[in-house]
Amino acid sequence: MDLKERQEPVFKYDTSYTQNRELSWLRFNERVLEEAEDGAVPHYARMKFEEISTSNLEEFFMVRVGSLFDLDRVKPDKRDNKSGMTASEQLLAVFDDVRNLYPKRDRIFHEVEELLNEQGIEHLRFEDIDPDTQRYYEQYFREQILPVLSPQIIDLHHPFPHLANKELLVGALLKHEHHVTLGMVPLAPSLPRFVLAPGNRMAYVLQEEIILAFIGSIFTNYPIIDCCVFSVTRNADINPDDEEVDVGEDYVTQMRKVLKKRKLLPPVRLEIETEGDSLIAPWLSRRLEIPMKQIYLSRAPLNLSYVYGLEDSFTQGQKQKLCYAPYEPVTGMERFGANPMLETIRKKDVLLSYPYEDFGIFLQVLREAVSAPEVVSIKITIYRVGHGHVKLMNYLILASELGKEVTVLLELKARFDEQNNMDWIDSLRDAGVHILYGFEGYKVHAKVCLITSHDEAGRVSFITYIGTGNFNAKTAHFYTDLGLLTADPGIGRDATVFFQNMGIANLRGHYERLLVAPVGLKPALLRMVDEEAGKAQRGEPCGIRLKMNSITDRELIDALVRASQAGVPIHMVVRGICCLVPGIPGVTDNIHIHSIVGRFLEHARVFAFGEGEKTKLYIASADWMTRNTENRVEVAAPVEDPSLRKQILDMLALQFADTQKGRAIGPDGCYHRIQPDTGIHAQNELMKQAHQLARIS
Repeated sequence: MDLKERQEPVFKYDTSYTQNRELSWLRFNERVLEEAEDGAVPHYARMKFEEISTSNLEEFFMVRVGSLFDLDRVKPDKRDNKSGMTASEQLLAVFDDVRNLYPKRDRIFHEVEELLNEQGIEHLRFEDIDPDTQRYYEQYFREQILPVLSPQIIDLHHPFPHLANKELLVGALLKHEHHVTLGMVPLAPSLPRFVLAPGNRMAYVLQEEIILAFIGSIFTNYPIIDCCVFSVTRNADINPDDEEVDVGEDYVTQMRKVLKKRKLLPPVRLEIETEGDSLIAPWLSRRLEIPMKQIYLSRAPLNLSYVYGLEDSFTQGQKQKLCYAPYEPVTGMERFGANPMLETIRKKDVLLSYPYEDFGIFLQVLREAVSAPEVVSIKITIYRVGHGHVKLMNYLILASELGKEVTVLLELKARFDEQNNMDWIDSLRDAGVHILYGFEGYKVHAKVCLITSHDEAGRVSFITYIGTGNFNAKTAHFYTDLGLLTADPGIGRDATVFFQNMGIANLRGHYERLLVAPVGLKPALLRMVDEEAGKAQRGEPCGIRLKMNSITDRELIDALVRASQAGVPIHMVVRGICCLVPGIPGVTDNIHIHSIVGRFLEHARVFAFGEGEKTKLYIASADWMTRNTENRVEVAAPVEDPSLRKQILDMLALQFADTQKGRAIGPDGCYHRIQPDTGIHAQNELMKQAHQLARIS
């Protein structure tokens, strides 16, 4: 049977210990918003958390809400196996939950903005600024903004246009002869989003606020009834493998068509920035054919991405007061001295812990491999290519130009990064790099790099890197991830087989040491969970410790519940979506789940089964989500070195003890503060420990 063929069972799931993934995600995003509410977080960092929560919700509508609409059209009776809800029932629940979120978002935004104002970071309200400053902005509007605007009214000669996804527009309800129509003004993308006031103070007005202030000089012939800023969010859940592929069409061309089509998908949300009720909302509801329940009014700016640019204008004193204190990760020189990295790894496994250690350590490994005469090939998986990949990609290109065999498995379907990935293709090809594009129907999400060497006697040796996060120097500064560098020949042979299988589209390859999805990972995880349950039943020491971003896989959830009922103590750190509800008496009361949201994005995946020296410990690229365990190529690697095992398990223990940024998930599926508050802040402690460990290593 094809891996994709699955029979839909009659609904028979016990939903007493599970919750809907979409509603769980919304609770998590509200947890992110609570960081913006936390007075212990620096004010500017709080505003960033507000932006993160806002952009998270935007992507949620594009992807998850969009996919629910698609599911409702195709399989309206299909029920979610964690909640028993149909797609339409989930959508209604989502819309209600989100409506409750907006007032909290607005309140926190204005509270934090007021705190920033007190520190000299002033978001000016146009009606409150002095006449001289108003004249400055009027001149700026007429000389800089107005010449590049493209206003439009809706009438017989100007039909309602396609509104681009996420585009900010200023709208004005206009009296037009004997009826009412709409005038629209898209923001000018070539101009800055915020405009600083004249003088030395850090004060600004947003571009859309300037346009609103002078909207009457744009639509001079029409009385204005109401005006606002609005934005449409569109369904962006296109799966390239669902698209019809033309005969003879190669995969890159197909992806380009998919990206173009994404811009034309139907709207799933309309946001309107307004201080009160909006007269424009019902007008847009009719024109966009979007129900009022999918329209959200906000008193805060709809898009907060401008927040990141404010810091460039801060004084040094403002940065010290309003931002996190700078953190410098452990460098390769600090930890390893001048010792060559390739030789260091050949003697002993190395564990890299980001962002506490510099991603430059891995880049140093790659740089040495490029120039080392004994290295004959470099093979690597690349999931997301961004600005943080420039050095890495240039090293790969140089290695190929120097005659080494270089293979890059480039995943073109990394959602919203497809274009970045494709932009590198020509450069890689021109250098002679062998490029693989993965599989139809399966994303390659594994994080693997294999360096193969031949010594003078012709003996083959390997250095393998298995990671939990992308090969990205930029995100390695604020994602917590782990990377194992090992010269273990067994893992090296498995990595060799892995890349060979990727080249021949073989998903069913056999591996001795690595656990590889979509075939080998999930059965191994189920087996190890069941082994711990067996130990508990025999009265033997047992335990399961897990860290991941999300857990939604029903089979794995059920296995953990069986283990809990057998008496296995299960401790989990789950950052985001958690469909497993812990703490239910007699069912999940042995399962304890914490979530950490802090300065860094918790991203590492760690799976530990057992106690003491016999603990089976893995780091992996996969969450316990069906999409990872069944629909992606993922890799988990065993950690064998005793000192590295202790380091990882100590990290898990510290994170589970975090009472500052940690929250416990309760039997209600919600986040709760941990009592008593021990004052433990895991990320702060790990920052200190990283430099301490470097000094004694």
